[in-house]
Amino acid sequence: MAACCYFFFIPSATSSSSSSSPRSYYTRRWFRAPEIQRHWVEAPHQQQQQQLLSSSSSSQERFTVASYNILADGNAQKHSDLYLNVPSRYISWDRRKTVICNELFGWDPHIICLQEVDKYVELSNIFVKEGYIGSYKRRTGDTVDGCAMFWKSDKFRLLEEESIRFKDIGLRDNVAQLLVFEMCEYESRRLIVGNIHVLYNPNRGEVKLGQIRFLLSRAQALSEKWVNAPIVLAGDFNSTPQSGIYKFLSTSELNIMLYDRKELSGQKSCRPAQVLGEKKETAGPFSLLDGLLKCWTDEEVKVATGDSELHVAVHSLKLSSSYSTVNGSTSTRGFNREPLATSYHSKFLGTVDYLWYSDGIVPTRVLDTVPIGELVRTGGLPCKKIGSNHLALVSEFSFSVTNKESTETVAEASSPRLDIKEHGNPES
Repeated sequence: MAACCYFFFIPSATSSSSSSSPRSYYTRRWFRAPEIQRHWVEAPHQQQQQQLLSSSSSSQERFTVASYNILADGNAQKHSDLYLNVPSRYISWDRRKTVICNELFGWDPHIICLQEVDKYVELSNIFVKEGYIGSYKRRTGDTVDGCAMFWKSDKFRLLEEESIRFKDIGLRDNVAQLLVFEMCEYESRRLIVGNIHVLYNPNRGEVKLGQIRFLLSRAQALSEKWVNAPIVLAGDFNSTPQSGIYKFLSTSELNIMLYDRKELSGQKSCRPAQVLGEKKETAGPFSLLDGLLKCWTDEEVKVATGDSELHVAVHSLKLSSSYSTVNGSTSTRGFNREPLATSYHSKFLGTVDYLWYSDGIVPTRVLDTVPIGELVRTGGLPCKKIGSNHLALVSEFSFSVTNKESTETVAEASSPRLDIKEHGNPES
């Protein structure tokens, strides 16, 4: 693959200096930055044919969803130690804003789920000009970023909106969104879309699990209200494909007593040196220690499972990951066929972002991620063509059921709709 002519240095911690400057501790090793390119990967031909035969879905009834943690400007400035390898011009919000919008508009998704949004009004003004309508939920507490969702006004109309403030149920300051859509040209096609940024703290696995469990329960309730409308759940789940939390999402249950809560998300094994083989891990996710049960207090169990006497967390949705369903190459995919990495900076290299979907829809293609070798050669994200420290995930879906009976049932039931807050209000 062609390389561009931009160069940068990767710090090395093997040399020392007497200078007091933090950067003087590093030696310069110059690399040629790769020209990042991403490609669509189609679902297997036979699978697509079977899907199209089992549904009357036309190309107009397909839809594309993007999920992107865009790296809040405030976080980029506050945690500058994560980007010592990255040229300062790539950290500038004015530049990143342009790159992020170019990325997203180039893929032209119908629904966009963003995390770490602290410039919502600024972004909304740009997205509206491209035919999108937006909704935003800011995190509680001292943080100023939140989750935002945009959708094409000529493709979907909003039927109902629910925002989740996890602080209201004792689960930190994170937030999530759940929106119910109806296709403008096909009123029988309804869809629930969730957007979440799960707590980062690797030591608080019980809170992560509790947040996800609550999101799933609310998504299921909305789906049932709208007569089993299919679900897409997007976001930064701050959990790896090897983790217990991933197992919970993909298998619908998890015995938390098989895990140390501090290892439940798998994040601690994702330092670049560990992932690239420079430092070998000796303990797996199922390593049991003497007295492991004592690592969970009654309160932590209650947060994780919803009941202090229940050691198995469960949910009723049948979820699959779109990227795990549509195969990629060995250069981009790893454990569970998930991307090898969706986030990369000086302290993390791994996958934490997903697009989950339920029965009623199927992925027809995904925008594959970046080969791990090319990603590593950037020295860290953001870079010239990627505006965040995460990669955007983009999946095209097709409805796999007609839902005609569901439409009739909804019309007869005349379900009341929630009051929808004015879109574009950053404090909503």
